[in-house]
Amino acid sequence: QLQASGGGLVQAGGSLRLSCAASGSISSIRDMGWYRQAPGKQRELVARITAGGSTNYLDSVKGRFTISRHNAKNTVYLQMTSLKTEDTAVYYCNADISPTGWASDLRAYWGQGTQVTVSS
Repeated sequence: QLQASGGGLVQAGGSLRLSCAASGSISSIRDMGWYRQAPGKQRELVARITAGGSTNYLDSVKGRFTISRHNAKNTVYLQMTSLKTEDTAVYYCNADISPTGWASDLRAYWGQGTQVTVSS
């Protein structure tokens, strides 16, 4: 239902853009977001965007990462710049999707994860 892409290997200071497209039975998508999980650490929220475009970010990525969405394409993006080695993790996209349009049918979906590796 969620297909993420765009990860890879990049040097510190470089940039990457992640994309995540939702497909299937979709009537409405509320919040969309990106999480990450580094080895030995808990999954953490990196950035989140509401259907209306309001955003929030993990403090350590503010000013470097930008989340956006294309509602007609059911896609969320994460533009990452000035990457640091500590950004290395598997990045997961997440979306709250309702197949009927009713809020009571909202359910959280997860993408398969895409590896981002930042080398020094």
